[in-house]
Amino acid sequence: MEWLLGGLVFLPMVSAFAGYLAGRYEKNIRDYFAMGVTGVEFFLFLFLLSGMMTENGTFLSAELSGVCGMGLHFKLDGFRVMYGTIAAFMWFMTTLFSREYFSHYRNRNRYYLFLLLTLGATEGVFLSADFYTTFIFFEIMSLTSYVWVAQDEKKESLRAAGTYLGVAVIGGLVMLMGIFLLYSVTGTLMFDELVGLWRNTAYSTVPGNMERLWAAGFCMLFGFGAKAGAFPLHIWLPKAHPVAPAPASALLSGILTKTGMFGILILTGYLFIGNAFWGSMILLIGIFTMVVGAVLALFSVDLKRTLACSSVSQIGFILVGVGMSGLLGEENALAVRGSLLHMVNHSLIKLVLFMAAGVVFMNVHKLDLNEIRGFGRKKPLLHFIFLMGALGISGVPLWNGYVSKTLLHESIVEYMGLMGQGTVSSYFALGTMEWVERIFLISGGLTVAYMTKLYVVLFVEKNPDSAVQEKFDSLRGNYMNKLSAAALTISAVLLPVMGFFPNQVMNSIADLGQGFMQLEKKAGTAQWFSLESLKGAGISLLTGAVIYLVIVRLWLMKKEEGRRVYVNRWHRYLDLENVIYRPVLLKGLPFVFGVLCRVLDSMVDFVVVLLRKTVYKDSKLPHELEEGTQMTHALGCLVNGLERGANATIWRKRPRNVDYVHKYALMYEEMSEEGTIIARSLSFGLLLFCIGLIITVVYLLM
Repeated sequence: MEWLLGGLVFLPMVSAFAGYLAGRYEKNIRDYFAMGVTGVEFFLFLFLLSGMMTENGTFLSAELSGVCGMGLHFKLDGFRVMYGTIAAFMWFMTTLFSREYFSHYRNRNRYYLFLLLTLGATEGVFLSADFYTTFIFFEIMSLTSYVWVAQDEKKESLRAAGTYLGVAVIGGLVMLMGIFLLYSVTGTLMFDELVGLWRNTAYSTVPGNMERLWAAGFCMLFGFGAKAGAFPLHIWLPKAHPVAPAPASALLSGILTKTGMFGILILTGYLFIGNAFWGSMILLIGIFTMVVGAVLALFSVDLKRTLACSSVSQIGFILVGVGMSGLLGEENALAVRGSLLHMVNHSLIKLVLFMAAGVVFMNVHKLDLNEIRGFGRKKPLLHFIFLMGALGISGVPLWNGYVSKTLLHESIVEYMGLMGQGTVSSYFALGTMEWVERIFLISGGLTVAYMTKLYVVLFVEKNPDSAVQEKFDSLRGNYMNKLSAAALTISAVLLPVMGFFPNQVMNSIADLGQGFMQLEKKAGTAQWFSLESLKGAGISLLTGAVIYLVIVRLWLMKKEEGRRVYVNRWHRYLDLENVIYRPVLLKGLPFVFGVLCRVLDSMVDFVVVLLRKTVYKDSKLPHELEEGTQMTHALGCLVNGLERGANATIWRKRPRNVDYVHKYALMYEEMSEEGTIIARSLSFGLLLFCIGLIITVVYLLM
């Protein structure tokens, strides 16, 4: 079983190279090989999941000692096997869909290579048992998934890929600093040995330990938050998803963001468990992320960009739940279960929605809402698939998103009740938490509004160009093949099944994963469809309807050439990447540090000159020779004197004018140069002799 645990990580990575070689020979073999590898990975995780559920939470662990210095540590518990299964399922479905989607793409061999490499790295993150292992596979995953974003090699793709890689690298470096700080305080990076460290007196009483511990927590939160897409590090999501191929977008949104959430869950549920300040900070980040993502999605006029911004917002919902779990302390069952379930729901919903968007792009090769209007008309299967995802993410009762959002909302209400009783510590006033609840429900309404916008564009409105609409209608059953239809349908059917049977499905998932957040007590059966539970969903749905009718239909549309078109009223000066990040990182910091380096360089020169003119003042050399040595100069002067005497006497008829000072100086320089050449030749020969001697000794020893 330990070998199996390691195989789940390295099997896809080794298979990636085998598939690449197969693709050089025959592309069909490569495609089916990739499907087989992802299918085997999925069924192996299903086998472990069934064993985990029947054996009531027994976990496995494995260690590869000595690898990368500190060794790699893996663990399989309820949450890890659950998310490993979800990741493998999503990879399997997107690989099935990729065969048709990439039929006209270039560089498919490269895509499949990095598809399988990223699968292994992602599973390595979810199965990691210490921060060191997490970091190694986290960075591998970031580098291999970069290729997805840059797949088509267009200008906008390469720019978005650069943004993605820049955020990933900066986040990884900051995370590594946090890991160094944590290890300097604790001497360990194992998750299980870090539980409740902030309140451990053995560490807190040592001067400076708590400061370094909190600094480590902030650094690692920065790194994990960058990958999760938390505000204000979300800038890569709206740029990377639209340009990446749809199967890759589904994985970037549904799974790779969850690796960042995995790290934040570790920090919250292990290192800072029960810390109200940490919970308050995560809650604030979640609120901003939730609202900013929803507003960006509402303004967008690009299908995949809307879904990408939606992912930012849904990550915000999850962060709100994680923050509430820190604030509620031991009474955090609703928040923990709601956070875990919304992670699962968001992964599966975005799998459906991005693959549906891929079907649109695969046929139209466009994503602008004005150009794809009416594509989904007379396509009942695509209509069903997209509607399942839209209803799920909108939190409509009887769909899976409703269950997790209800738990998150009830955790906020529960916290306000406990605040009124004075049983929990808080960094917020009761009135502030009431505003948090309102913002939560309004954000849910924004989700309803932008998903209604997409649904109406694709399946209700007709394309203003009748010829284009006729072309769309003529596709009917020819817009995707049976394999792609099967992958999308299976993924879509899961969403209402999970929502129709919340006690049987959703509670089982929450029971399996809650131990990861140190929650051991079993939750009672919730009244999912009671009036109180339906109230929050009803407010969000009604708010969404009002936002759609007032803002979308009246403000985000305008008349142009006799037809109503969607417009993006989001001002370019509100783009954080172009207004803040790129100017600061590419211009501001290089300028500041360039000036600083010039100042320091000039300061060194100034100090050197000052010392030479004062303390180390140069001594005058009145008889300093221009060439030669004292001996050549003296001998030359003597011979010059003899020459002048001879010219006045015996050489008077044929005088000689030779400067023997210069001549002897040249002779000296020539002799010195020859000596240097000889010395260097001898040194070179000795060096070759030593190398030969070392090789001979090594050969004899071996």
